[in-house]
Amino acid sequence: MPSKSDGNYNQIAFALEILRLLTEKPRRREELADLLSIFLEQHGKSTDNADVKQKLTRTIRKLRDCGIEIASGTHSPYELVESNFPVLLSTQQREALAIAAYFLADMGFSAQASQIQRIGNLNELDIPSFVKVDFSPPVDYSDRNLDLIVRQLQERFVQQCRYTIRYQSKPATEGRIWDIDRSELRLHDGLLYLFAFIPDWRSWRFDYWHNIDQNHIFRLDKILSVGAASNTHWVSCDFPTLKIRYRTSGQLANYRPRRKDEIVVYSDPEGKFRDIEATIDYWFWFRQRILKYGENVKILNPQLLANEIKKEYKNIWEKFSADENGNIG
Repeated sequence: MPSKSDGNYNQIAFALEILRLLTEKPRRREELADLLSIFLEQHGKSTDNADVKQKLTRTIRKLRDCGIEIASGTHSPYELVESNFPVLLSTQQREALAIAAYFLADMGFSAQASQIQRIGNLNELDIPSFVKVDFSPPVDYSDRNLDLIVRQLQERFVQQCRYTIRYQSKPATEGRIWDIDRSELRLHDGLLYLFAFIPDWRSWRFDYWHNIDQNHIFRLDKILSVGAASNTHWVSCDFPTLKIRYRTSGQLANYRPRRKDEIVVYSDPEGKFRDIEATIDYWFWFRQRILKYGENVKILNPQLLANEIKKEYKNIWEKFSADENGNIG
């Protein structure tokens, strides 16, 4: 015969199983009851459906009494909104969470940073003094409108069907409607973008379809609205890419790629240079990085893009060589 302590343990285990299931996703009462019946059966307990539903209702009520916020409605699933379940952390774990919260807050994700601080019961003293960040993005991504845009985009990513966005690239305009295909969110240089394949875009660089010029970026804070998903599935599960080979020398002669899409294809035996092959899906970001390296990097191929960089350096030189009257010196 099970002891009283065994019964208490099973009640706790039952409540923890409910929380575990709700942390995965919102679930309707019938789905929860079915999953909990399996859980009880595995532990040798009664699985009468009516009894399981009653026990579920009672346990949800007790969890709410403990301060765990679980939303529900007549036609809505149970959803775990917020939990104050105690979290026990080591010193290193607290420090890791504090750093994460500090980084998120400085990148404009104040609401997410606040969630981490509440989870770990953190304060400013938990942030290591040797860590300093300075992202200072021009937007707070915890803004309610942006939060809605993010959730709508996440839904489209799951549906994997084409949709539209209204994008306002310039202030005081109605914005332009864009047809969006394969897409995802990317954080670049402290800014959050919608990275998307535009199926009807025509490139002046490439004469074949599915090229990297069809990959576009849209600043999240400039997206005015997200349209409903269509019945047209994404044309591909991958973004178009292009292989670029470049040479590092001088101060970057022993450059070691840290990006997963770059590999060393040749190292000079005398240590004077290295040839790197990069697989890129967005030319502008790659161009920014190459220009930042200055004379220490040279694009070897494709020749078309190598010529673009040469032209840009020439334009920079001409600007710096111009005299006060705008003439070339």
